[in-house]
Amino acid sequence: MLYETISSILAMTKNVDHTYLQESKSNKKAVIAITSNRGLAGGYNSNVIKLAEARIAELGGNAVIMPIGKKAVEYFTKHDAKILKGYEGIAENMSLYNATEIADIIIDMYNKHKSIGHVELVYTEYVSPLVQNARTLSVIPLSNLEEQPKCNSVTRYEPSPSAVFEQLIPKYIAGIIYGAAVCSFASEQASRRMAMENATDNATEIIDNLSLIYNRARQTAITQEITEIVGGASAQN
Repeated sequence: MLYETISSILAMTKNVDHTYLQESKSNKKAVIAITSNRGLAGGYNSNVIKLAEARIAELGGNAVIMPIGKKAVEYFTKHDAKILKGYEGIAENMSLYNATEIADIIIDMYNKHKSIGHVELVYTEYVSPLVQNARTLSVIPLSNLEEQPKCNSVTRYEPSPSAVFEQLIPKYIAGIIYGAAVCSFASEQASRRMAMENATDNATEIIDNLSLIYNRARQTAITQEITEIVGGASAQN
């Protein structure tokens, strides 16, 4: 609904401040990376970290990272990355309060302090129980809003469309972050289930192979013992 409202305001008015639709004058970029607090989830964490590193490399030396989740915080701290602020314990229980706090930080740095010109989000998109894809999403400037078709709306915005737009943007960005965290957590659980299922299948296969080798060795040893007993008996006779 926030997305539709913002798109409607942009479609029906031309006097809205488009600050959030354009990069600011600052050449510093920021990447928000969402991982989990725990491992044993297959390639879930490594895929996000690799994609975040690739985006940081593409954005240039001024890029900073805002890691969410213990795995991301530990990794980027160990690799001496430029960390804006880390959130180690909220990956599994992200609240709207946490999302709003993160959104307020990046909005202040983008709009008030002009210290960040571009913000991207790296998270895992839940496609199905079998498919989860690491992807990027532009947080600021907002993407795909200007592509919405023009519409004839009878909605009247008070005190003005621009004022409503300014009030909705922080809530919309917080919603993007919160939705990405929830989607990432669902992807984490699906990835962990698959990893544990594969581990169980591999362990079962290894046990079966070892049991077969053991049985063959045991059978060979028994055959050898019988042969020796028969040979000894024949020698005595």
